[in-house]
Amino acid sequence: MRVLVCDDDEVVLKVVEVILREQGYEAVLTRDGLEALSALDRGEHFDLIITDIHMPYVNGDDILKRVREEQGKPTPIIMLSSDGEEEVIALALKQGVNEFLVKPVNTNDLLKKIRKLLG
Repeated sequence: MRVLVCDDDEVVLKVVEVILREQGYEAVLTRDGLEALSALDRGEHFDLIITDIHMPYVNGDDILKRVREEQGKPTPIIMLSSDGEEEVIALALKQGVNEFLVKPVNTNDLLKKIRKLLG
């Protein structure tokens, strides 16, 4: 299974990469939304997308919109954010995010959400 991970925080990227690889997933790391959109535009297949919501250039909402509206893909998306406000979470879920996690990333919580979405 291939997972696109997008976050502008190198520590978060590394933590998520280690978690994914320990579970046998292939992690494709991108450091901002532009890199993530480039990977999607190249037609690369991803079974799951994990993205930060607030990033420079292109944010997680833009990635979500591209995947949901322009490409029409049912790819599951987990949104990460250090902003745990109920309004932010509710809006992300309303816009089509499958799961939402508040940073710092908890390994067990992330794995539960991944397993729920990928089986």
